[in-house]
Amino acid sequence: MAKPKLISFKICPFVQRSVILLKEKKIDFDIAYIDLNEPPEWFLALSPTGKVPVLEVDGKVLFESAIISEYLDEVNPPSLHPSDPLQKAQNRAWMEFTSSLYMAFFKIMMSKTKEAGAEVILEANKQLHTLEKIKINAPWFNGDKFSMMDISIAPLFMRLAFLKQHFNLDLLEDKPNLQAWSDTTMRRESVINSVVDEFEDILLMRIKGAESFLSLI
Repeated sequence: MAKPKLISFKICPFVQRSVILLKEKKIDFDIAYIDLNEPPEWFLALSPTGKVPVLEVDGKVLFESAIISEYLDEVNPPSLHPSDPLQKAQNRAWMEFTSSLYMAFFKIMMSKTKEAGAEVILEANKQLHTLEKIKINAPWFNGDKFSMMDISIAPLFMRLAFLKQHFNLDLLEDKPNLQAWSDTTMRRESVINSVVDEFEDILLMRIKGAESFLSLI
């Protein structure tokens, strides 16, 4: 496989998933960052959706983060999915379940009032409690083997840790299974190295720029 090129936005969690996978697979890759508020013409010509991530490989373009991850996993064995088809399908279902939690995080960041933020937090907590009930294995989602499901949720754990550190907002406070999973995930080298050095500074600037209720905490 030719050296892939990932086109990214510095704080996009779906791009971060791709970066973690690339690092786990020890794939040599290039990465280019764009400003999604003012995307360059060359990017719009590549991406049918105008979204990141986009992966360029062998002169062709892949878009949608889930598709990119499946492709990279398939062509770089061994797979990070469970080998059992039913367990693999269950993992994929829970991976899809986590995706809406990233939108919840974005809404929390952008909410201008405490009341609006509280509504989003309430709904996110319901989803996290659902995940807490089924996360009984340790250390990873499927037990001893790190998998695509762990990659899927890793950027969320990083963002929840950010909320706890900077705003004393702890969405894992009453979820010991998720907290333990998060602690283990946040220590993994591929996760630590999956974001730019200024990651938290950019998030803080976005919150301030949005006049979020978080900036009043």
